[in-house]
Amino acid sequence: MNRQMILITGGAGFLGSHLCERLLNSGHAVVCLDNFFTGSKDNIAPFLDHPSFKLVERDVYLPYAQEVDQIYNLACPASPIHYQHDPVKTIKTNVYGAINVLELAQKNGAKVLQASTSEVYGDPHVHPQTEEYWGNVNPIGIRSCYDEGKRCAETLFFDFHRQFKIPIKVARIFNTYGPRMHPNDGRVVSNFIVQALKNAPITIYGEGKQTRSFCYFEDLIDGLVRLMESPSEMTGPINLGNPVEFTILELAQLVLELTGSRSELIFQSLPSDDPKQRKPDISLAQEKLGWQPKTQLKEGLEATIAYFDQLLTKNALF
Repeated sequence: MNRQMILITGGAGFLGSHLCERLLNSGHAVVCLDNFFTGSKDNIAPFLDHPSFKLVERDVYLPYAQEVDQIYNLACPASPIHYQHDPVKTIKTNVYGAINVLELAQKNGAKVLQASTSEVYGDPHVHPQTEEYWGNVNPIGIRSCYDEGKRCAETLFFDFHRQFKIPIKVARIFNTYGPRMHPNDGRVVSNFIVQALKNAPITIYGEGKQTRSFCYFEDLIDGLVRLMESPSEMTGPINLGNPVEFTILELAQLVLELTGSRSELIFQSLPSDDPKQRKPDISLAQEKLGWQPKTQLKEGLEATIAYFDQLLTKNALF
C-alpha cells in the first residue's frame, strides 16, 4: 500500500470521523481539521493517541498550510437547523473553504474531493436525479446558503480543474445515516429515532408522502474512497446514495416497529423549499466505481437506534 498524508476537513463530524477511521485502518496518516460547530471530540476520541492522527481545531474558511497527498473536503454543517443558524458563515464555509482546499491542493499537487450534496438538485423536476440534471433550486430561500453554497463550490472545483489542472473529485451525497449522527441535528432519521426512544410525538411534515433514499454510512464512506482512488479522468460529479426510495411515513412506521415505541404521529406544515422527492440514479457509480449500497434500511436503522439508545442512557447530548 502507498501510504498517503490525507487531510479531512470536517473530520470530527458524523461522516468525517468514520472516514478518519477508515483511512487510519488502511495505514494512512490523517490530519483532521474541524471547528467543532457540529463535529464532536467524542467522535474522534479513539484516534487522538494514534501516531498517524493529527487534530487541527480551525475553520476551513481560514487558509491552512499542510503537506498533503489527498484532501477530502467535508467541512460544512449539513442539516437545516445547523446551516440556517448562521447562513453567512455557511456560505463562507462552502465558498472560502472550497477555495482554500483547492489552493492547498494546487501547492501540493494533491488530489482533492468535494463532498457535495443532493441538495444541488433542489426540489427536482427530474426523478430519479441523474448527474446531468441541473436542478431546481431557490437562490434566495432559507436553504440557499447551503444549496447554492454547495453549487458554487462545485463551480470552483471545476474551474480550478480546467484552469490549473487540479485533480478533483466531486461526490453528490444523498441522505446518509448511522452512528455518530448528531442527535439534535434536525434530520429525519435522528429526529424520528430520538423521539421514538423518548416515547415523544414523532413529527411528520406535510402528509409524510415526500420521499427520501437512505444510505448507511459504511456504504457511503466506501463510495468516497473508491471515488478518490478512481482514475484521474473520473472527476464526477457522481451520485452516491441508496436508490431504494421510502416515504417519510414509511420511515416513521419502521422506526416505531424497531424501537417498540409508544410515540404517536403528529403532522405539521412542510418547511419552505423542502424537496418532495429525492432518489439518486447511481448508474454512473455502478459503472465507473463498481459501487452500490449493500446495507438494507432495517439493518442500518437497528445499528443507529442502538447508538442513540446508548446516548440516551448516558443522558449525553439530550
